[in-house]
Amino acid sequence: MSETNVLTLENMPNRLCTWLTAQGPEHEILISSRVRLARNLLAFPFMSKATESQRQEIQTGLRNRLQTINEAPGHLYVDMSEVGDIDRQMLLERHLISRQLAAPDGSKGVFITEGEDISVMVNEEDHLRIQSIASGMQIQQCWQKASTVDDELEAGLDFAFSDKLGYLTACPTNLGTGLRVSVMVHLPGLQLTGKIDQIKQAAKDMRLAIRGLYGEGTEAFGDFYQISNQTTLGRSEQEIIKEFSELVVPRILQAEEGARDQLAEENPLLLDDRIGRALGVLQHARLLTAEEALFHLSYLRLGVAMQRINGLTLSTVNALFLQSQTAHLQKLEGSTLDENRRKAARANFLRQKLSQSGL
Repeated sequence: MSETNVLTLENMPNRLCTWLTAQGPEHEILISSRVRLARNLLAFPFMSKATESQRQEIQTGLRNRLQTINEAPGHLYVDMSEVGDIDRQMLLERHLISRQLAAPDGSKGVFITEGEDISVMVNEEDHLRIQSIASGMQIQQCWQKASTVDDELEAGLDFAFSDKLGYLTACPTNLGTGLRVSVMVHLPGLQLTGKIDQIKQAAKDMRLAIRGLYGEGTEAFGDFYQISNQTTLGRSEQEIIKEFSELVVPRILQAEEGARDQLAEENPLLLDDRIGRALGVLQHARLLTAEEALFHLSYLRLGVAMQRINGLTLSTVNALFLQSQTAHLQKLEGSTLDENRRKAARANFLRQKLSQSGL
C-alpha cells in the first residue's frame, strides 16, 4: 500500500467512505446499512463505574488486541485524548464514532479499517462497540463482518455474559445479543407529500427508533433519517436481522418509492420547482450554513435519483453532503474558520464542485 493511500486523519476528508459510494442495492433511498454489537469485558466494571486508571487499562488492552485481528492491515487507531475538536467532529460526521465517544472526557479511542467499513469504539457507553457499515441494503453482509470481528476478539477476551440474559450491557435495551441494526434513509418524497408522520408513527408502533442524521437526540436535516431496532433481549441475531431486512426496510422503501411516483405523476411542477430551486441556490449562494447545505443537497440528490438532473452521480452528491459539513470543510480548508467564514467557504466549495461537474 503506497504512503498516499494509507488511512490517516489528514487524508480522510478527501476519501469517500465506502458507505457513501452509492453502489449497494437500493442506494437511491437507502444510503447505508449498519450493524453494531455492544460488548463489555468481564474483568472490569461498566464504564459508569470504571475509574480513569481502569479506562486506560481497558483501552491499552483492547487497542493491542484490535491490532491483531485479520481486519488490521491498513487500519487506523485514534486515541481520542490525542486529537482536537475538529478531528473528533470529522470522525462523527463520517459515522465512525458516536457523539458520546467524541466528548473529551477520559481515556477512549476508535479502531478504523482502511475502507472505513468497520470501526470499533473503545470506552464508549460499553467497553466495546463493534460497527460495520456499508452502502445500500447490505444488513446481512454488515452482520457477517461485525460477527467475524466479534469472534476474533472474543477468542482472546472474556466478555461479560449471562446464560440467562446473554451479553451484559450498560443499557438494558442492548441486553441479550447486544445487536443494534440500523439504516440511513433519504425520505424527501414522504416529506413533500406530507406522509412522513405516518412513517414515524409506524416506526413507533413497530418498536423502532427513528432519529436524525447523527442518531439519538439529533434532527433529520435534509430528510435523512436513521431507523433502528430498540430491543435485543429474548431474540436471536438472525431474528432481528430477518425482521429488519424483510419487513421493516421494504415497507420504508415502498412508501418512499410510492411518494416519489406520486409526485412525478400528480405534481411534477412542485417536484421540479424544489429541485430547481435547490440547484440554483447551490450554484449561486455566497453564504450557506451546514443545515442549509444539507437541505438543498437533499433535493439535489432527489433530482439525481429521479433522473431529473443530468451530469451528476449519487456518489458525487453523497461526497458533497459529507465534505460540506463543518469539520470536513475546515480540514479541506486547512484552518479553523469562524461561523461566517465557514458559511462563505461552504458556499464557495459547493459552487466550485458543481461547476466542475458541468452544472
